[in-house]
Amino acid sequence: MNSENSIEVKNVKKKFKVYYDKGRSLKERILFRNRNHYEERWVLNGISINIKKGEAVGLIGHNGCGKSTTLKLLTRIMYPDEGTIEIMGRVSSLIELGAGFHPDMSGRENIYTNASIFGLNRKEIDNRINDIIEFSELGKYLDNPVRTYSSGMYMRLAFSVAINVDAEVLLIDEILAVGDANFQSKCLNKLREIKAKGTTIVIVSHSLNQIEQICDRCIWIKEGLIYKDNVPSEVVYQYMDYMGEKNRNFDKTVSKKEKIQDDNTTSTPQKDTDKTTEVNTFNQPNDTSQDSSLDKIASIIQAELVHEDGRTGNRFKTGEKVILQIKYSSKPELLDEPIIGLKLYRNDNIISYGTNTQNERIKVDLKKEGVINLYIDKLNLIAGEYILDIAIRSQHMFAYDYKSHAIKFTIYNSIYEEGIIHLDHEWKFE
Repeated sequence: MNSENSIEVKNVKKKFKVYYDKGRSLKERILFRNRNHYEERWVLNGISINIKKGEAVGLIGHNGCGKSTTLKLLTRIMYPDEGTIEIMGRVSSLIELGAGFHPDMSGRENIYTNASIFGLNRKEIDNRINDIIEFSELGKYLDNPVRTYSSGMYMRLAFSVAINVDAEVLLIDEILAVGDANFQSKCLNKLREIKAKGTTIVIVSHSLNQIEQICDRCIWIKEGLIYKDNVPSEVVYQYMDYMGEKNRNFDKTVSKKEKIQDDNTTSTPQKDTDKTTEVNTFNQPNDTSQDSSLDKIASIIQAELVHEDGRTGNRFKTGEKVILQIKYSSKPELLDEPIIGLKLYRNDNIISYGTNTQNERIKVDLKKEGVINLYIDKLNLIAGEYILDIAIRSQHMFAYDYKSHAIKFTIYNSIYEEGIIHLDHEWKFE
């Protein structure tokens, strides 16, 4: 194993048996042994990953792609059918909510039990229990049986233990999806802190925003194979675009089925052959009803930055007042509480700024056609080249439209500064 790496996964494959009608009891298995038919499904088809010490890696992909299976293989909850996995150092994991907790034991008792599973002895746990309790914020509930805990309380306790065992490798699977917003923010800050100390982190999440905030790399697993492996900003926008296209194809299929059902319901009853002809006619490329169903639910038609005097451009001065104008079209009746988001990068892929209307608690009301104006009082960026991504997406992270590199522009200034942002300031000497 390379001394620079913390995790090495080499050509790992994993399959599961899926039974069609498996007997549950011993009697059923003996009497109906012919029913025990199954098929083998390969979840992982040969993945190889090297993760360096101190690196944070996010695994993304649609449900069933193999990302959670990969994490369980890393924790040795299960083992690969082919290939090898090597991990250097103590491993701490948050795979399933409350895994390793005994429901009838108190939170305090489960801290000792769970921490011992991670390899800590009694003295080490005694030295850290106050930190664990303080971070969990469970207070008076700590001595209650954990079966009385809510899912959020489970997560607080599990996360608090896992991050206080001084592990070299931390594995997390969707655990941060549970809990209130304040505690999630606290967890993210803690992950950044332990990452800065050199802990290797592998996280599976459907929250792409969390992946971008925490991770140095993002790996997109698709159909049991590594499809993309790059910086999060690059992989995330490609994944969102893919999921948006998948959603649009689903909408088109549903629209076609509804159209066929409506036609069959409203039309005069005819012979079967006539119905077949009607469906075939609907599927012809020249049919205007089909063309309209191919339109996106929401589309970004044009995006541009505008000077205060109304001139469009791609060259602006530090601190200048600008307007981001987004021309769009949409089908309001099909929109699912749309969210408008943007992300600003420097040309070296460093994220300079990102926001969306959901985070700012702004209700979006899109018409069939319109213009979205974002007024920026001061474009306080230092001199350099910048790239702006813009998205319209649903509450469920489906991208109605995602424009990568929608706008490229230059910031100039007569004063040399370092960093990303310019801070308004004034020097005074007394």
